[in-house]
Amino acid sequence: MAIIHRTTLKPTKLELLTTWLPSRPWYGGAGEPRLAKAGGFRLDDPAGEVGIEFMVVTDEAGPEAVSYLTPLTYRGAPLAGAEHALVGTTEHGVLGRRWAYDGCHDPVLVAELWALIEGRAPAQAQSVTGTLDQEVTRSYAGPGLQVEQITAPVVEDTASGTLLAAPDGTALRLHRVLRPAPQGAPLLPEGSTGHVGGAWQLPDGTRAQGLFAALHADGRG
Repeated sequence: MAIIHRTTLKPTKLELLTTWLPSRPWYGGAGEPRLAKAGGFRLDDPAGEVGIEFMVVTDEAGPEAVSYLTPLTYRGAPLAGAEHALVGTTEHGVLGRRWAYDGCHDPVLVAELWALIEGRAPAQAQSVTGTLDQEVTRSYAGPGLQVEQITAPVVEDTASGTLLAAPDGTALRLHRVLRPAPQGAPLLPEGSTGHVGGAWQLPDGTRAQGLFAALHADGRG
């Protein structure tokens, strides 16, 4: 179980993301973002070594606020071969130096995300130790996936999001730009075999629910 420490980060996560987000093809802003934390959840690393967080941030720099999904992992040492996925380093008041990565390129996050979709790993509250996040939804209708199939997917960033493609043709599309789902509408897209949905706070203080990721067995993503 991940322990949430009440301490300082220098630079903060939002400061790291302010520099990193404009380098992403799915980022739609112009100039420097003005970010606010809007929600998210955590997953536990079974080995207890890697912090896993699905953070939602809202950029209010443009004429309309835009919310982004930023899966992150936090490590106590660099992840070999993942220099291209480094968001930045930060000094944690308890744990010391931490390396923050785009979690789509981290095999620990990828494995636990698949476990969440299949119902084998629960979503944890973002800021409270040992508490489940009841706003996260998931579904899966398909055969079980082997761990070796899913921990090293081909990762592709596009203007519409991030695609994780497994060797067997299964594709998971992460919706980086989040959009509130219409009231009462199902989150599972037509033709998909699984999903993860969650909630975040809009600038006016209301809560939105929307699709975070959709799974396709035929590789369409």
